[in-house]
Amino acid sequence: MTALSGLRVLDLTRVLAGPLCTMILGDMGADVVKVEPPSGDDTRAWGPPNAGGESAYYLGVNRNKRGIVLDLSTDAGRATLASLIMECDVLVENYKLGTLDKWGLGDAWLREKAPQVVRCSITGYGQKGPKAHLPGYDFILQAESGLMSITGPVDQGPVKHGVAIVDITTGLYAAISILGALNARRATGLGQSVSVSLYQTGISLLCNVAANAMVSGKPSGRFGNGHPNIVPYRTFTAADGELALAVGNDNQFARFANLAGHPEWSADDRMATNSARVVNRSLVDGAIASVVAQRSVDDWVDALRKIDVPCGPVNTVQTALAEEQTEALGMIAELEHPLAGMIRNIAPAFTMSMTPPTIRRAPPTLGQHTEEIVENLRRNAGSVWASDLEDGAA
Repeated sequence: MTALSGLRVLDLTRVLAGPLCTMILGDMGADVVKVEPPSGDDTRAWGPPNAGGESAYYLGVNRNKRGIVLDLSTDAGRATLASLIMECDVLVENYKLGTLDKWGLGDAWLREKAPQVVRCSITGYGQKGPKAHLPGYDFILQAESGLMSITGPVDQGPVKHGVAIVDITTGLYAAISILGALNARRATGLGQSVSVSLYQTGISLLCNVAANAMVSGKPSGRFGNGHPNIVPYRTFTAADGELALAVGNDNQFARFANLAGHPEWSADDRMATNSARVVNRSLVDGAIASVVAQRSVDDWVDALRKIDVPCGPVNTVQTALAEEQTEALGMIAELEHPLAGMIRNIAPAFTMSMTPPTIRRAPPTLGQHTEEIVENLRRNAGSVWASDLEDGAA
């Protein structure tokens, strides 16, 4: 038994936000059918690195799905799509605005032919406004939303995040809103249209920085690895690497000052309170930097954790994946792929005590399940979705 056993999801998405959303639903037990054009999801070609001819990028966000190829430029392809939609519970698409309407499969058709379907549309700029017609790209939206302007060193230019943070968060918002619409369907029996966009996500990610800007009326700046409202809350260079130090309150600062051999800091009016430390950021950070540089990262981490001051090493990706904590939480999943052999994925980032997420299928090869799904449609054998349920989703 999984949380979404029996839920049928039709995935008409590509690249990252949409595939991540549908993979999360698949991890919770939904039967997901991924529809691709004959050329495939764009990310199939986003390598190297590759495994068995599939890009690592594609393999990372497409597990727990069956794959079908449809040429939606043809009447036959659109007819098959319509048949799939009429049997599903959730439709997720990230086409350009108006594409489904152009095919005759828009909201009016859905209300008549498939009123149970929750339709989630993922766009670049939302359903209205002067930019609604534009395609969305994470990098561009990081720039336009203001996220890039607040990221990077103080004395250098704007920097994008190391991951596609807007795409990823949009995928999470999509999954959350779909689950909300499904819950509403329990009362009404009807699906509804859900809309998320990269632009709305980018603006929402400004969060506390936007609150600061709206309250103060002042421009938001870059603080490097620092924090606009907390000091010290940044990385410092130790004798053998980088240390992340996050002093969240004045009691923690007093304990840190004692450990650092400078108990007088917590009595200094320029440093005793967080408000004072924010005003005197350069003084505080400079004093701490000179002390941190005298000891190794491990020495600092061991000592700071003993006195409950938040800290940690700045790990590489490889180091983080190899951490004992990563292993303890089961964050690396292994699954057998028909072309790539044994591959590793990041496992679901949540646990559920009664209906845990499961990993049942490797990411599909291009069109891997087309024949199976189309044959079920032709025979009208109960449901095109039955195959995955028999594989353990229910």
